[in-house]
Amino acid sequence: MNKVHLTAQVVECKPLRYTPAGIPVLELSLAHESELIEGGRSRRVEMLVNAVVVGDLAGRLEREALGRSIRIEGFLAPTRKGSSRLRLHIQQAAIAREGDESGPAGQPQV
Repeated sequence: MNKVHLTAQVVECKPLRYTPAGIPVLELSLAHESELIEGGRSRRVEMLVNAVVVGDLAGRLEREALGRSIRIEGFLAPTRKGSSRLRLHIQQAAIAREGDESGPAGQPQV
């Protein structure tokens, strides 16, 4: 299974573009910080994640998400065929509420 749940702040939105078939595509940079337990010890995680949104959600995120924390669901895929670099493909997104660690279901949709 290839499924990612993540809360992150949208730190960059590239201009909305369209495929030759007219499908909207938005490329984002996301910043994530958390503290997790690994091997019985606390571990601080800070990372930047490149992400892409395809379809109607792209337009909504472009208008509403920059600078905000969002909860996303998606999957990882290579940036292009044969590449070892990965990019997060966002399938669902919701504005994160302070202190809420639940998934996008039940959240205000973007």
